[in-house]
Amino acid sequence: MSFKAPDDLLPRPANVSRRGFVGGLSAGVLGAVATGAAGAETLADVPDRGPGADLSAHSDRSRFAKIDRIPESTPGKRNIDPGDAINSKTPHQRLVGNITPTDLHYERSHSGVPDIDPAQHRLLIHGMVEKPLIFSVEDLKRMPSITRIVFIECTGNGWENWKKADPDITVQNTHGLVSTNEWTGVPLKFLIDLVSKDSNASWMLAEGGDGAGVDRSIPLTDEIVNEAFVAYGQNGEPLRPAHGFPMRLVMPGFEGNLNIKWLRRLKFGNAPWMTRWETARYTQLLADGKARQFQLRMETNSVITQPSGMMQIQPGYNRISGLAWSGHGKIAKVDISTDGAKTWTQAQLSQPVLSKAQMRFQMDWVWDGKPTKIVSRSTDDHGNVQPDRQSFIAAMGTNALFHYNAQQTWSIDEAGRVRNVLA
Repeated sequence: MSFKAPDDLLPRPANVSRRGFVGGLSAGVLGAVATGAAGAETLADVPDRGPGADLSAHSDRSRFAKIDRIPESTPGKRNIDPGDAINSKTPHQRLVGNITPTDLHYERSHSGVPDIDPAQHRLLIHGMVEKPLIFSVEDLKRMPSITRIVFIECTGNGWENWKKADPDITVQNTHGLVSTNEWTGVPLKFLIDLVSKDSNASWMLAEGGDGAGVDRSIPLTDEIVNEAFVAYGQNGEPLRPAHGFPMRLVMPGFEGNLNIKWLRRLKFGNAPWMTRWETARYTQLLADGKARQFQLRMETNSVITQPSGMMQIQPGYNRISGLAWSGHGKIAKVDISTDGAKTWTQAQLSQPVLSKAQMRFQMDWVWDGKPTKIVSRSTDDHGNVQPDRQSFIAAMGTNALFHYNAQQTWSIDEAGRVRNVLA
């Protein structure tokens, strides 16, 4: 029987040779991994092979893999009756890779999930256009399409730590309102050309088919016109009802409430519509008492998911892993500190690193068993650096509720217990 050498147990970037990768690892790390890998001569203790369950119409998760979202209302009000919830958070501490499973993509709704018959649903495009048109779902499917992996993030992601830190919460609680999926649909630019938008139309109203009517005004910048699209596909299948079936607007890099679900109308004009939600709700109350409106882009962000809140680790070798993303573009690098932001080490980025999509970072770490704090800091390809909490609060104050992207710190005590703290 042959065995893998300790260094073969470790992942390495595809463009780095085995010799180069191993040369970058300390003897302590290699020894720790080798010690942690169980040695065995036989498979005598492994259950016998045998026939399994019959094939089925769809594949379910193993009964041993229990992964669920968490219903929530306002910050701190968790695990409530679904009828009282306004969102349901992604369990990032249980996931691997970059893509969020469709059924675990975070959910945010204002008036429940409508049951829409796609055969009856229509998309009206009108306003300052030469040719107002109405499209069915089948019409969209006959048009040229794009497929793109992007994140969608609720503006309330991170709101748990605005004013204080509950130590007994997980990364699902702190950062569960962001997810990444592969979306398929029709480019907005193609639809604009079909209706011949007036050149003076600089804003677009997007309206959904839910009861709450969360309509949003969207500025028609070159970036938005070239990147937005009307999606009907999600991770290779039709959109799930909770995520906009049969069609939704996808706005790469911009706040989640602009990615209008159950899309039924796009209207072009030359000024914002000042709808209820973008005036009374989706504004930022700043430290000086003024309110910031149309803060639409999601900023550079990251979080360590392993180890993270409510986990427990052992002294010796540990693998730090997490997610980073930016509404400006690609993540260029992620730095990790294991001594409370005193010193930093650049993490390994797992490929592919895509624009406006979450990507995974990782780093080897041998913990000496002493209390410490771990934190990540991301930088995107536009030079935007994720701020530390002190700098963030100095700029934003604590009156706001949305767009919290300060660095997330986890404390580790002498027993290896990982808890949420403010730096």
